[in-house]
Amino acid sequence: MNITDIRIRKIYEDARLKALVSVTIDGDLAVHDIKVIEGPERLFVAMPSRKDENGTFRDIAHPITPEARHTLEEAILDRYQTHLAQLEAEQAATPHIPA
Repeated sequence: MNITDIRIRKIYEDARLKALVSVTIDGDLAVHDIKVIEGPERLFVAMPSRKDENGTFRDIAHPITPEARHTLEEAILDRYQTHLAQLEAEQAATPHIPA
């Protein structure tokens, strides 16, 4: 599995849901609506899911092996942290004009 692109689509400030992410694999397959969630001990990645007729949420797409899940989660969380650092740097570079 070669992750060719990770895009942070939306950032959430004051919720357990921290970001919505899209990932492109091998330049051929895009997976949207991957969530970065603040868990009790750490950030984690939740794959896109939907509620079935029994009210249970089921992943629409997900990694099959633990290795693939680790690779995907690590890449997404690294990109999320980089994105936050870029936003912080942009805010620091923007002159603050007092009201």
